[in-house]
Parts: sequence; C-alpha cells; structure tokens
Amino acid sequence: MLADGSYMLLDPIRMQLEANKSAFSILSATYGYDAFRGQQEEIINNACNGRDSLVLMPTGGGKSLCYQIPAMLRPGMGIVVSPLIALMHDQVRALHQLGVNAAYLNSSLSHSEQDAITSRALNGHLELLYVAPERLLQARTLELLQRCNLSLIAIDEAHCVSSWGHDFRKDYLSLDQLGHTFPGVPRMALTATADPRTQADIVQRLALTEPEIFISGFDRPNICYSVQPKIDAKKQLLAFLQDFKHSAGIVYCLSRKSVASTAHWLVQQGFNALPYHAGLSAEERLLHQEKFLNEDDLIMVATIAFGMGIDKPDVRFVAHMDLPKSVEAYYQETGRGGRDGLAAEAWMVYGLQDVVRLSRMVDESDADDAHKSVERSKLDALLGWCEVTTCRRNHLLAYFGENVTQDCGNCDICLRPPVTWDGTEAAQKALSCVYRTGQRFGAGHVIDVLRGQSRDKVKQNRHDQLSTFGIGHEFSDNQWRSVFRQLAVRGFLKVDHSRYGALCLTSASRELLRGEINLMLREDPEKPKRKRERVSYTLEIEDEGLMEDLKSLRKSIADEQEVPPYVVFHDATLLEMIEQRPTNSSELLNISGVGQSKLQRYGEAFLEVLHTHRL
Repeated sequence: MLADGSYMLLDPIRMQLEANKSAFSILSATYGYDAFRGQQEEIINNACNGRDSLVLMPTGGGKSLCYQIPAMLRPGMGIVVSPLIALMHDQVRALHQLGVNAAYLNSSLSHSEQDAITSRALNGHLELLYVAPERLLQARTLELLQRCNLSLIAIDEAHCVSSWGHDFRKDYLSLDQLGHTFPGVPRMALTATADPRTQADIVQRLALTEPEIFISGFDRPNICYSVQPKIDAKKQLLAFLQDFKHSAGIVYCLSRKSVASTAHWLVQQGFNALPYHAGLSAEERLLHQEKFLNEDDLIMVATIAFGMGIDKPDVRFVAHMDLPKSVEAYYQETGRGGRDGLAAEAWMVYGLQDVVRLSRMVDESDADDAHKSVERSKLDALLGWCEVTTCRRNHLLAYFGENVTQDCGNCDICLRPPVTWDGTEAAQKALSCVYRTGQRFGAGHVIDVLRGQSRDKVKQNRHDQLSTFGIGHEFSDNQWRSVFRQLAVRGFLKVDHSRYGALCLTSASRELLRGEINLMLREDPEKPKRKRERVSYTLEIEDEGLMEDLKSLRKSIADEQEVPPYVVFHDATLLEMIEQRPTNSSELLNISGVGQSKLQRYGEAFLEVLHTHRL
C-alpha cells in the first residue's frame, strides 16, 4: 500500500473479476449489494455507451455508484471532479476498503506522494482519480491526463457551476473545456438539488453533449421533517435532543458566534459537541471533522461551511436553529441525515427575526437585480413551506416538481396536525397598529403598543395615546409574534431594511383591513408539544449486547485501518447480520454491504462474534 493508501497491484479477487466484468458483478462482488436502486443501472449503461448525462439523485441515493462502476467497466481511468478535500479522502478510503484502486490529487499530499500517484496514473494502475476543479484545470494536470486513457469524467456537486444554484463556485466555471480537451470521454454531472433553471444552466455551462437527463425521486421517506416557531431556541433544541443522547447529528446556525455559543452550551448540558465554522483554523476544522466522522455520538454545531461531501451515513438528525436561504439549501443540508436508510429527523425552529435577517442579507448582497429577485422568491418559497398546514413532505416534493397526493405520515403536520383559527380580526389589529405607529418600527415595539405595555419607547413616541394602544391585550407576546410572522410570510407585511427592519403595509393588506377576505392562521402552542419518541432502528432487548459487540469489533478494525467505523460496515449492515444470523462465509456474503473484499478481510472476525452470541 502506498502513502496515499492506494494499492500497487490488484488483489486476487479483483483479478478474478477482470475476466468477466459486468455492472451487476461489480455491484455484487465489490459493493455487496444484490440489486441496483432506481435509475442506477440506466445511468451506468448510458455512461458505458459513451454518452454524457446529468444525474439528479437525492443525497444517500447512491450517486457515487453511478460513476464508480462505469469507470471500472470501461478501459482506462475515471476522473472524479470533487470540490472538497474531505470528500475525496472519504471516498478514496471507502474504495480502498472495497479493494478498488483509487487515489486523489490535492494539496494535502507531499510532492513525493503526488509523484507516486502521477506515475500510477500514467502506468494504468488506477481505476479512479479524484481531483478538485482548480487542480484539474491547471496546465500540468491537463497535460498529465492527456497522456492517460480516460474512461469517464464525473463532475460531482454539479450545481456549483450554476449562478442560479445555492452554492455557486467560480472554480467550476471553466470545466466546459473538458469536452474539448477530452473528446469522446463521457461526462457525467451529478447533484442532489437543482431546479429546472439550474439544470439547464448546468448543461449549458458544462457544455454537455446531448446529455441524457436522469431525475430520480427527491423523496427521503426515512427523514421526518418538523418545524417549530422559535420561542426559546436553546430550550427547544435541548428538548429535541433528549431522544438523541448517544447519536451523531448536525446543528446548523447562521453565524459563527451562534455556532460557538451553542456548541459550548451543549457541552455544558452533557453532550459531545464541537463547533465548525470558517473562523477556525484549517487544522481545527480538519480535527473536528475527523472526530465527527469517527465518533458515533458527536454533535457538530456548524455554519453551512460544514456539510458538502460529508458522507457519514449514521447521522441521526439535522437541526436548524436558523432558517437556511432556500428550499434547495434546506433539502441539501437535511439530506445529510439518514444516508444509511434508517430513521432520521430534520428539525427546525424559525421566527420573524430570521425573515428579517435573511431578507436583509439578500438586499445587501452584491448580486445583480435579477439574482436578488430569484433569491427573494426562493426565500419566500421556504417561508411558505414553513407555514403549511397540510403534509409537509408533499409540499417539499411539489417544489421539486413531484406531485404526491397521499400524506406521508412522517412529518410534524401528519403526526401532529396543526390547529387553525380565524385570525382576521387579530390581523386587522396588527396591521392597524403598524399603520398608526407610522410604519417605522419593528414587531417588538408594535406588540408593546398592541398589548398596552407602557415602556419608555412607547411613551417617548406618545404611542400610549393611540387608539390601537392595548387593543391586543388578550394575546401574549409569542402569540402576537406568531401573527406578525405569518402576516410577513403571506405578504401582508414587508420589512424595510433601510429603516432598521421597520414593518410596512403592502398593497395586499388593504383587502384584509377592509374585511374583504378572511384569514386563517396556524395556532402556535406557547410550549411546543414534545415530539413523539423516535429511534434510529428497532432492536430487541436481547440483541442489544450483540449490537454492542459488533460495533466494538467494527471500531477496533476501523481504528486499526485508520478509517471511520461506517467505512467498515454501516449500521444497517450490522442490523441485517443480527436479523439473519449468518453462520458461514457464504451466508455472510448475502448480507447487504458485504462484498468479496470485506468478506476476505473481516468476515471471520464478525462470524466469530455472531457465533459467540449463539452459544
């Protein structure tokens, strides 16, 4: 094994496969799966036939197989364009566990290690090479690859090439030259999220040649979606985490300061938590990321700087303490949970202040008016989704163009249907008070006037003399904040950022003030109900000891191999071992996720643990 972990020679199992390769034989013998999922086989066949493609597949849907298998089937070496060093490292060490000859070229390697990989590429000893876009486009890299026989070029996280996408990166813009530089080499662009505008932009900017477009379903049925009004975010998070005492998860916050304070607070509450944001040194970020990948119960509190390329399958929850910027961003971030197919939670709290802050960020950005308009519409779509009163999953899928009529039974709306009430009169009071106070103040001040709170600011502006002073005394602060939040989301109020977040009436508010329409609002409980208890998997009490022993063995192997435990076997594979109780190598090979390479390396040890628990 070389310094980068790549293999000098094919092992005997790989050599046996060379004689009779097929997509299914690789799927079965190398990956340990007995069937393709969704459109995987079609995508692989398309690439093997030398055609370009655009692949939209949900996170955890098996995108990597779509380019890894054709790279192994076609003569030559496959190139994978990947935006992050962490992603390359994770994918390559997982491939090594499968016995696949793979490597990466990036700045984390020494000159001698890079020279060794270059030599192996030229000698035809690599099946897959991962490269960052900026490295790939360097003249010396292009010259190297032109001397190699390339089987395929896969461009992962392809939405990064589109300025209409949610994570635009300039490094991707010059990837269109790959078609001219490597004519006849099929290219595959892959992403988990792209609306129709972004899809068209990806095809155009990458200059794909008559690509076949594969759009898999966006549904992640194992993820339970839940949104709560933000009342006391930390207390709400603590209540949510009671069901995840020993689970890995991600908590997203909008600011670095919030990340640091939340991580510190979670540690004080007895959780294993670490911060991750761009303000930390590169060494700290790498250390925290490695801990997250290797530990079963670590909570990463992070900005959106963390996440892309994190392939940890056993993330049991993704929590948002603040609103993300769009439905696409939310889908991408929550999609990092439950990649092993087991149950996971996507939980979020949001309030009016989130609306104000994100709206201000759009208005103050350097983007042109066209892009600002798109960003506002995306934010409006996310806000509307937060306030829905029917199946949340159906509305999420509808955003991506999937029409589903049956409720999912696995979101907060389905599990705890919200109560609605006629908020017409309350809305009229709120709008009237905004108008009477001059449309110059934020929600906090207007609520003080409505509730008849004689605070200094109210007296200084003589708002205690207004006709609207005290007309809303029957509602609490939180109830009024709920009303104002829903009025803003539904377009009856807007936020004027040039006047420090002042609430202003819109043209839509006239009909409501005149009583020409009725307005039904969601009822936000003063204290959100405790969520129903959910667990990551179902395990009989008598099997808990076996699961612990299997995990312990997995951890010792992972430590020895210097890889995360899930790279050895996923939790789902261990669960199937417990359910099926294989007694020999042949039976163990039938377990999903156990391929020939892993059977050869670890099969005997796992069979011994299973045998011990039969005694």
